[in-house]
Amino acid sequence: MRRAASLPGEFRGFRPAARTFLRGLRRHNDRDWFLANRDRYESEVRGPMAALVEEMDVRLATLAPEIVGDPKRSLFRIHRDVRFSNDKSPYKTNAACWFYHMDAGRGVGGDAAHGGAGFYFDIGPDEAWVGGGIWMPPRPTLSRLREQIAEEHASLARILRAPALKPFGGLAREAMLTRMPRGFDADHPAAELLRHQSFTMGRLVRERDLFGAKLADVLAREFERLVPLVRWLNGAMGLRTLARR
Repeated sequence: MRRAASLPGEFRGFRPAARTFLRGLRRHNDRDWFLANRDRYESEVRGPMAALVEEMDVRLATLAPEIVGDPKRSLFRIHRDVRFSNDKSPYKTNAACWFYHMDAGRGVGGDAAHGGAGFYFDIGPDEAWVGGGIWMPPRPTLSRLREQIAEEHASLARILRAPALKPFGGLAREAMLTRMPRGFDADHPAAELLRHQSFTMGRLVRERDLFGAKLADVLAREFERLVPLVRWLNGAMGLRTLARR
């Protein structure tokens, strides 16, 4: 029997039809195709993602109460910002959500207010990812993080070496500086950490875990592994840790 798509507020899992839609969008990335298939996007992609955000927010109340999810704020827009890009494709071909610190903005990257460190999930045409940290923080935030790393790098290094984080393969090395940032000596004991401009890590979600309600269990386990890193980063930015909401 064909399983119905998730109802609003009830996460029953993504269906393979979500990936079918995203693959179609990759082949036909134009407004006419999207509008003709918008109902599929809403029922197979956006609806289940919103329900997942609500489900994970409930679980985060126990795992990391200071991190929250809100379907109105956590879902990334499907529309691309093409103003400064040579690629004028109007739509993203993955769907993503972001769980952010309740005392911070929800922005990710750039100069906008950021959401502190948090958790991330996305599903694309061929693969899905789960991760956490803070991606490309604005310059004042990055400077504050580096100052804390320079002083407290040993505690961060211990977190990164923890067996629970081994499956993530370490901090992503995207956008790392080739030289030390200004104001830090090349022989600083935290030289490699100080060259990061993002502090994130992620891993693939297995196909057998992606389709079905158990995805929420999988994400909860992965988020729990990432809690020490997320809390270290948020603490460096002066954001509080909560025992309960």
